[in-house]
Amino acid sequence: VQLQASGGGLVQAGGSLRLSCAASGRTSSSIDMAWFRQAPGKERERVATIVSSRGSTYYADSVKGRFTISRDNVKNTVYLEMTNLRPEDTAVYYCAAGRRLYDGSWIYWGLGTLVTVSS
Repeated sequence: VQLQASGGGLVQAGGSLRLSCAASGRTSSSIDMAWFRQAPGKERERVATIVSSRGSTYYADSVKGRFTISRDNVKNTVYLEMTNLRPEDTAVYYCAAGRRLYDGSWIYWGLGTLVTVSS
């Protein structure tokens, strides 16, 4: 599975962006997908997860009510709609897919897309 993230950019605080993650290769609607982010000098943080074809979602507390993860199984694409952006949302955002059964770690990773929020 190959993942290609896009949609990052520079936005003012309070603005919105939509990130996309297109999956290719041996994809399936039954694969879990997620967005992570890593800000300079900080640990990587899981932002949102969408669980297989049921569409169940998980959000980090820091983004609840502002970010929405969704998926289009026909296009094999996962989206992250980000609203009311804050300077602390500035980070490189990565998409991930598939989790190992024995420890839940993510198998496939895309290259990141940079989101910069100016104050």
